[in-house]
Amino acid sequence: MSDPLIELRPLAHPMSAAARAEKMREPGFGRVFTEHMIRVEFRDGAWQRGVLVERAPITLDPAASVLHYGQAIFEGYKAYGQPGGGVATFRSRENARRFARSAERLAMPQVPDELFLAAGEALIRQERDWVPSKLEESLYLRPFMISTDAALGVKPAKNYLFMILASPSGAYFAKGLRPVTVWISEDYSRAAPGGTGAAKCAGNYAASLIAQAQALEQGCDQVVWTDACEHKYVEEMGGMNIMFVLSEHGKSRIITPKLTGTLLPGVTRESLLVLARDLGYDTEERLFSVEEWGDAIASGRMTEAFACGTAAVITPIGYVKSRHGDWTITGNESGPVALALRQRLLEVQHGLAPDRHGWMKQVC
Repeated sequence: MSDPLIELRPLAHPMSAAARAEKMREPGFGRVFTEHMIRVEFRDGAWQRGVLVERAPITLDPAASVLHYGQAIFEGYKAYGQPGGGVATFRSRENARRFARSAERLAMPQVPDELFLAAGEALIRQERDWVPSKLEESLYLRPFMISTDAALGVKPAKNYLFMILASPSGAYFAKGLRPVTVWISEDYSRAAPGGTGAAKCAGNYAASLIAQAQALEQGCDQVVWTDACEHKYVEEMGGMNIMFVLSEHGKSRIITPKLTGTLLPGVTRESLLVLARDLGYDTEERLFSVEEWGDAIASGRMTEAFACGTAAVITPIGYVKSRHGDWTITGNESGPVALALRQRLLEVQHGLAPDRHGWMKQVC
């Protein structure tokens, strides 16, 4: 059936099953790519019909505005193999909506939700054989948009390119889930009030690399960001949202920094808050200071801390380093709340638990 939004121009002779299986044997994350991609151009004030074509390099003029002024946004979501052999995406419409918000913040044209979703689903159907079947494995979709005007004036571009790549992804922790060590940054800020913290734009990640390098120098795996104004309140861990588990009156309460405009509103973050309530945990979104973090560990009230995001789902935090002291959490082991939430979310994504919230969309 012809798709009015996406024209299909697949390879006449795709990769053999044996060659594909070899590439997918140990794919890791974001290192192996499928054979096709989606291209959609924005010109003359409108989105054109998209096209599915062979994955190949793209050509840009050296004066392309993305190279000089950084109009670039992206998203990330996954498609999962289902019992019976089907494939379904997890909350892809939420990614479409966040992509539109990111575009608005960077003065870029918004991709209509239906075009965003149709493009991703066309690519998934074409690359059906690239979708892994094991638990924790998935096909990762990377939509992105860049400005392409060949002009050096500082203003929003008139022409854009929206694309989607697909990458089969194995278990994020190849050797099993392990807690990470984090460094609390006081020298750098991820985002400031009025900035682009709530947008998923390329510049946010470029600006984070020096702080991540500092964390590595301190013998840590990841950096934890604090607020730009006082470096007092915890915001995110690297490119992931962060959550804390406190024991209160014999019951676990999950606390996560509230969305103030400087944090990325993570789809995994919101999903875990819903699942946590389903599992009987109390949840709270509020400001959470570095001082409270240390006090809660010292008093024994904090039983776990973990980060969450699309790529790894949940990453436990086992050890914290800062200029003011170091702390160990849960004996530097993965805690039961994080493990329970991670297992439940994976089961929903792979069709092994009821999808009570309508998060999964069958694609093929």
